[in-house]
Amino acid sequence: MASTIDRRKLLKTGFMMAGGLPLVSGFFNEVAARPALNICYPEDIITDESLVLGAPAALRARLSANENPFGPSDKAKKAIEDALAKSYQYPFTYANDLATKIAQYEGITNDHILMGAGSTPLLLAAAIHFSKKPGSNIITGDPSYEDLPSKATRLNTKWVKVPLTADYKLDLDAMEKSIDANTSMIYICNPNNPTATVLDTEKLKSFCERVSSRVTVFIDEAYIDYLPDPQGSSMMSTLKAGKNIIIARTFSKLYGFAGLRVGYVVAQPEMIKQLSLYTAGPMSISTTSLQAALPSYQDKDFLKGALEKTIASKNYLYEVLKKEGYTYVPSSANFVIFPVKMESMQFVSEMSKRGVLVRPWKFANKNWCRISIGKMDEMQAFADAFKEIS
Repeated sequence: MASTIDRRKLLKTGFMMAGGLPLVSGFFNEVAARPALNICYPEDIITDESLVLGAPAALRARLSANENPFGPSDKAKKAIEDALAKSYQYPFTYANDLATKIAQYEGITNDHILMGAGSTPLLLAAAIHFSKKPGSNIITGDPSYEDLPSKATRLNTKWVKVPLTADYKLDLDAMEKSIDANTSMIYICNPNNPTATVLDTEKLKSFCERVSSRVTVFIDEAYIDYLPDPQGSSMMSTLKAGKNIIIARTFSKLYGFAGLRVGYVVAQPEMIKQLSLYTAGPMSISTTSLQAALPSYQDKDFLKGALEKTIASKNYLYEVLKKEGYTYVPSSANFVIFPVKMESMQFVSEMSKRGVLVRPWKFANKNWCRISIGKMDEMQAFADAFKEIS
């Protein structure tokens, strides 16, 4: 079943069933009044942005956008304060410093790296580049992160959606079988969003080595830092071996930079040159954000602490769900998806009325809720609201 949700159906089902709840006017009025905000998305996709814009004023827990409420680090905050005096300067030097720091850690050269204001503009650059050939298609899992392929469809590229396996993981075998003469890219989000499942590292490496000789493989590693061994689980070694893959990384998740906007892609130098044609690159990042990213990158103590707090909140959530008789998909990221016992948008609406913002989904013939991991008081707010409607 498709992972997107038809707005017309929402009006006739979940929202109407909930009856006059505050999310209705906020969600639809904002979308109608500010169409430019969603210019890169098909009209039938509900985005994290549209849900936040439609949130009630009395919000107790914002758990819909996979943000990290524990960051950024104190070092990052101090760096921002210190950077203000020179914020009149263009970010040339600081972007180069950050790229150099990343390159040294990964064992690559700077020409393998393209910086951006988060991964969003870099995903757009890839969508444009891989949509140049008329009649091309992009293959993804279904469901998976929709930003890149949904933008590609606006450029007349076909979006080939491959259902997940029975345990809600990306089906690499089926994705490989879906390749045809018009396939320009395979997009893999690992860990996957919205299921928070992770692929076997060796199987994914074998897939990349084999398939990248036929078509570019784009690996979105936005949530890689939540894994026990991020460096060992990454496809960076495969890229370093010269394979035709692109790896996207962002500071928006465990580093807590969702609002500061720092990200990058790593690819072969010629691919970096091609992608750079469609993005402002490091010039899209503020000087202050870059200087905050420099002391944050691979700050082991901070990352360990943020991960531990995420795991504690996640374990609390697991117990809440189990006590209420709900199952869930074990998570390898900072969010959890679980099936709900009512129409998914109705569930989200009921939670919104109680001051808790979560994300709806529909796939595999089930209604789902995706909940981002928050601070413990936010998880308790979820628990209180959830118990009223479960």
